[in-house]
Amino acid sequence: SLPGETPSDPSGAPPWLTQSVESIQAMELMAFDRDICQCLNCPLGSTRKNFVFGSGNPQAPVLFVGEAPGADEDEKGLPFVGKAGQLLTKIIESTKTWKREEVFICNVLKCRPPGNRTPLPEEVEQCRPYLEEQIRIIRPKLIMALGASAAQALLKTKDSVGKLRNKWHEFEGVPLRVTYHPAALLRFDGYKKDVWEDMKELTAKYQQIKEK
Repeated sequence: SLPGETPSDPSGAPPWLTQSVESIQAMELMAFDRDICQCLNCPLGSTRKNFVFGSGNPQAPVLFVGEAPGADEDEKGLPFVGKAGQLLTKIIESTKTWKREEVFICNVLKCRPPGNRTPLPEEVEQCRPYLEEQIRIIRPKLIMALGASAAQALLKTKDSVGKLRNKWHEFEGVPLRVTYHPAALLRFDGYKKDVWEDMKELTAKYQQIKEK
């Protein structure tokens, strides 16, 4: 595949798709990916190796949103595949409610910022419509924002994760919870307990929604 293109498999399903291609959401997401994967709206478009659309189930009940691709993600064209991503998989699966392939995972930015620096406000502005369209297509029941960049982009706030945690927010009618980014857990072990609490809140809310 060309630089900046997601490698595709012969069946026509992109490698980021973890569930059947049959659904309308899958079709819409694949079409949307094709529309935007050559994006050059900001300078990151010309420095990336791969555009990182996201990965998972197009009909996911829960959407996890991180900050931006890192080196491993830029290399593979998939989100959360490095150490932080492996930890995220463990966090998701520890709930005993979802497997990683049953949820959808993406980032606010679809291209890696050089040296993994924090996304700039103008990069977030350029990329946010893509994220909003993904949410519109997937129609998740719940959103979990991982870290400050994701929370601030979705909630249009400058508040810290510490301030935004422990309460429910809303993104266009979808209940949204904020927790620490898995990369932060690799640096500060103390956050693990907080994230576990946040995940328990997320799963409890999901059970409530399911029972309605």
